Amino acid sequence: MKLASLKGGRDGRLAVVSRDLTRAAYADDIAPTLQAALDDWAKAAPQLELLAERVEAETTTTFRFRERDCGSPLPRAFQWADGSAYVNHVALVRRARGAEAPASFWSDPLMYQGGSDNFLGPRDPIPLHDPAHGLDLEAEVAVITDDVPMNVTPQVARHHIKLVMLANDVTLRGLVPDELAKGFGFFQSKPASAFSPVAATPDELGSAWDGAKLSLPLLSSINGAPLGRPDAGIDMTFDFGQLVAHAARTRRLAAGTIIGSGTVSNRSADGGPGLPVAQGGVGYSCIVEQRTVETLVSGEPRTRFLEAGDVVRIEMLDVNRHSIFGAIEQTVRPC
Repeated sequence: MKLASLKGGRDGRLAVVSRDLTRAAYADDIAPTLQAALDDWAKAAPQLELLAERVEAETTTTFRFRERDCGSPLPRAFQWADGSAYVNHVALVRRARGAEAPASFWSDPLMYQGGSDNFLGPRDPIPLHDPAHGLDLEAEVAVITDDVPMNVTPQVARHHIKLVMLANDVTLRGLVPDELAKGFGFFQSKPASAFSPVAATPDELGSAWDGAKLSLPLLSSINGAPLGRPDAGIDMTFDFGQLVAHAARTRRLAAGTIIGSGTVSNRSADGGPGLPVAQGGVGYSCIVEQRTVETLVSGEPRTRFLEAGDVVRIEMLDVNRHSIFGAIEQTVRPC
């Protein structure tokens, strides 16, 4: 099934959405919000599935589904922890800062705890306070869990993944180096993120979902020009079972915890940095990765960071070229 939170109140109004993203039905009589459903998932999920079947069969009252009416599936969450499962991306970004990636990055996941009190909706503008901050998108896959016990194994952690969605983990690149130099992690360089209009249960993903990885291209563009289409199932050093287990190593995770994959990134066939889309490659899921490759090739970056008026789009299509989660489509606006 596919679930959305229509805007209204701080936590939205839960709706079940048809597979083709054209129709929806409110789920108030089952759970008023997605968080409420996740808090009692064992009871709520079967009822939501029945409603989803009725939506597909058109045997219940529905309304036209509009992605622009959605907040993020969880407009706010108890926890948002973003990993860096694609070590190729981490290595390239660190290389841009003149830092090498330690060998441990290939055996122990990186993860930071982001702000989760206020997410942007999938069609909300991205605020830009200062162009010098270096505004960048980061196209990712994310999962939502139910209650996860402490010190769970990666295999067991897979069973706690209840929903899958897409993310735009907005980053202010110009603020990153000074923050990381303090040795205490991201804060100001990570403003509010946005998530796709719809979150889907893993069974909706068919064979593209193996229980811990989603193997489909993640499409991103800026002003209609393709930026990247890397496959989210390729070069993922740590799968979602491992990421959830890593987050839960010394603490329990509350229902409604969001775990991100980090920026989806593919290497080239020879193991080096991938090529831009314009050169026949799969491109990149963030601007800084493209700038790093440009610097390696020509000595300096050519692609600018996001500016006021730019439009970012992030989407994933199934094998029939139908949108799975709807699109994150955001315009950069000065604030």
